[in-house]
Amino acid sequence: MTQKTVTIKAALDARQAAFFVQTAGKFKSEIRIAIEDKKINAKSIMGTIALDMQEGQSALIIAEGVDEEAAVNELAEVLS
Repeated sequence: MTQKTVTIKAALDARQAAFFVQTAGKFKSEIRIAIEDKKINAKSIMGTIALDMQEGQSALIIAEGVDEEAAVNELAEVLS
């Protein structure tokens, strides 16, 4: 399992949330995003929108699988 905490640089609107989910979908690993006590599947558009990521929040990206390190690093770049 690989994980990384990032500070979100800007709130995600619907288009940015879709890009985030598409990026997560490129990877075979299981990927989750946690903010405070909420944890969602990063490949779920509804979950990503419901998480309501806002500028300045800390998000924990957690991935488990064959390409987990690449997944965490790329998604961290998308958010920060």
